Amino acid sequence: MFGKVGVANATLDEIAQCAGVSKGTIYLYFSSKEELFRQTIRQALAPDGAEKPTSTLESPSRQLRNTISEHWEFLTREPALTAARLVNAEQWQYPDLAEHYAAQVVARFTEEVTAILEIGVRSREFRDVDPGVAARMLAALAVQSASWRASGGGPSPAGQTSEEVLTELTQFYFQAIAPLDSAFPQADGA
Repeated sequence: MFGKVGVANATLDEIAQCAGVSKGTIYLYFSSKEELFRQTIRQALAPDGAEKPTSTLESPSRQLRNTISEHWEFLTREPALTAARLVNAEQWQYPDLAEHYAAQVVARFTEEVTAILEIGVRSREFRDVDPGVAARMLAALAVQSASWRASGGGPSPAGQTSEEVLTELTQFYFQAIAPLDSAFPQADGA
């Protein structure tokens, strides 16, 4: 209901009706609509509990591809998409949820990527980049691309699938961190 009409326009009566419960039942668990909204967002952004340990047997490139793919899958699931849209729209009224999104979605992904990039830079699989900066750039690219894809994709080729966007994002990022001796020439030939 929050995703359909927004927080201000959603009523507890409508929410109760959609949930198939009485309004009183909602009050057994939540003191207000705002508390219900906060918990709804937190639940939508919670990790699924299936944290996969990173294999040290895989190359940093494979680890990074897997991490990007898993994060993309999370970002493009309906609950996370709706939560991101609502947090963005309501951040002026619920700054705590914007902070929660930053910590649970962006920072968690950034930390995972930073650790992988550190290993890849040391082994020279990736060029000498600041792993923290490069990880933040990837997080921004992934979050924005997922949001862009969910909004219909803007001026991109019609019908571009989520997998195609993920492939473009991954290829772009790997070109950006490729060792300089394997970097691609500039478009102008310089």
